[in-house]
Amino acid sequence: MPRSVNAVASRKRRKKILKAAKGYFGARSNVYTVAKNAVEKAWSYAYRDRRNKKRAFRRLWIARINAASRMEGLSYSKFMYALKQNEIDLNRKVLADLAMNHPSTFKAIVDKVK
Repeated sequence: MPRSVNAVASRKRRKKILKAAKGYFGARSNVYTVAKNAVEKAWSYAYRDRRNKKRAFRRLWIARINAASRMEGLSYSKFMYALKQNEIDLNRKVLADLAMNHPSTFKAIVDKVK
């Protein structure tokens, strides 16, 4: 009985990897074994950095809120504590946007919690 190899599935699997490696430098884009390593590493970085992006944005929002609240005479931690005490439920993303793009609205919020 002849040996059965599923060439269709094998080719599909290789093409998927080579398609994902399109645009990579040198052999990484057209040699399967090299491309496979490069793509797997890229996927692991992508997975990791989807989580790191959330941390990076939170840090950015905190820095912006801190800068804006210090201009109004409050530190970040005192400002956030005052918001909680006054039951103002605005998240850091919204507060940072107000601080950057609508300083008068942010000032109104700070004046309300002072």
